[in-house]
Amino acid sequence: MLVYPSSIDMSTRTLRFLTGQLTARRREIGTRWRRLPAARQALLALAHLRCGDTYAQLAAGFGIATAFRYIREAVDILATLAPSLAEAMKAIRAKAFVILDGTLLPIDRIAADTPYFSGKHKRHGMNVQVLTDPFGRLLWASPALPGSTHDLTAARQHGIIEALAEAGLKCWADKAYQGAGGTVRVPFRGRRLKRWKRRHNTTHAKIRCLGEQAMATLKGWRLLRKLRCSTNRITDVVKAVLVLHHHASA
Repeated sequence: MLVYPSSIDMSTRTLRFLTGQLTARRREIGTRWRRLPAARQALLALAHLRCGDTYAQLAAGFGIATAFRYIREAVDILATLAPSLAEAMKAIRAKAFVILDGTLLPIDRIAADTPYFSGKHKRHGMNVQVLTDPFGRLLWASPALPGSTHDLTAARQHGIIEALAEAGLKCWADKAYQGAGGTVRVPFRGRRLKRWKRRHNTTHAKIRCLGEQAMATLKGWRLLRKLRCSTNRITDVVKAVLVLHHHASA
């Protein structure tokens, strides 16, 4: 197999952060020796998450037998650092409002896997709910649910609607959240709307479109553009990406 050098559009600060977490973990469990030092393991994990490189590609590039355990350990460590919704709400309460939206993370499932098929997107994937600030910056991402889950159902299942109502925080969302109630504001539905309703929808769309920046942030991690791992691992992958994103943008 041919091997060539490549690059990752991440800062050395992020690499040092992950290296520190891996070093602390090795010290905690008493690791004596590994083929890859912590810094190389961190680089390996970033290459997988940011660039979407496969285990086989990374194993060949880093000169190891398998990359699976190295990557899994890094993802698990990062996932434990991700904030819960309750923890995230402490920071979110200081915002003027938030934007709620759902996205589908594509997966390599077959037609028989109906729970993961999204009728809206016409493909298999996992539903992830995202909260962003008024400037479109990613604040929090939910655990992943099967792609057939409706956005409103997912938001209720994660407790997002209830948490926003308790905080009295205004939230802008699209038509998929019609009937959410509480502080969630959605556009009017229908074709023949009165002029003031059309103006409301236009203003609503201008605010809500900023949330697309958060989706672009997630899809900037190329692994999330086509996930090939077990669906049970996707929540931890999303959490790991969220932690790295917050650290890089802090």
